[in-house]
Amino acid sequence: MDCLFCSIIAGDIPSRRVAADETGYAFLDVAPFQNGHTLVVPRRHVTSVLDNDGELARIAPLVTAVSKLLMTKLDAQGMNVVSNIGEVSGQSVFHLHVHLIPRYEDEPGFGAMRSARPLRDPDEVLALIRG
Repeated sequence: MDCLFCSIIAGDIPSRRVAADETGYAFLDVAPFQNGHTLVVPRRHVTSVLDNDGELARIAPLVTAVSKLLMTKLDAQGMNVVSNIGEVSGQSVFHLHVHLIPRYEDEPGFGAMRSARPLRDPDEVLALIRG
């Protein structure tokens, strides 16, 4: 199988790991919408939320823990939690993943999910999260 996220989980492709547990792996998105935009993926390969037998439920504790971590460490006031299903919705890697997108008061609402502000260097963001 040729899956980008499976390769990241295996350590074959580098990533900026935010957190991990026995069910999932969380890492900074390479094309972030906001500072701290993180993906949470199950270690087991499943294509999407619809093509599994409860994998989303198994990674839910990691989704919750990482959301709280991002909000605390990055002083976010909100969080978008999104999973795209199918190419037409914007899914480009066909391995179930949940986007955690920290949100800030100066850019509220769904339409402003992609920040208009310059984003920080991902290594700086990761240092803040891990700090």
